[in-house]
Amino acid sequence: MTYGIKKIDLLYEDLTYKIRGVLFEVHRELGRFATEKQDADLFEAKLKYHKMNYRREQRVGDSGNITDFIIEDKIVVEFKAKPFLLKKDYYQLQRYLQSTQLKLGLLVNFRSEYLNPKRVLLAESADIRSSVSNP
Repeated sequence: MTYGIKKIDLLYEDLTYKIRGVLFEVHRELGRFATEKQDADLFEAKLKYHKMNYRREQRVGDSGNITDFIIEDKIVVEFKAKPFLLKKDYYQLQRYLQSTQLKLGLLVNFRSEYLNPKRVLLAESADIRSSVSNP
């Protein structure tokens, strides 16, 4: 019985689930006050352990922007280690999605007490400010 709840199909649901699991492992091991580089280094080691294909610090577009990770050529993962995420962090990830034409990004703030990766979808319009809602 579903009680009138409609199942929503999420983009790359299985892959996102695996990535989130690795992110939680990193957060659990390092805590919330590690540097962004420490988080990224451990995340990379765990991606290797779990045999997941990835590219780290990939240059995108002509702007010189560099993504933190691209997983399985499907999902951009952007790390932050700051008190809270700002709109500009979402805009940054949206620019990466626009440049790569990948459909999904995960924005992760490791400074948060409880890790809560944010899903960001590639916006259809050229105006990225209208495509990013408040978290």
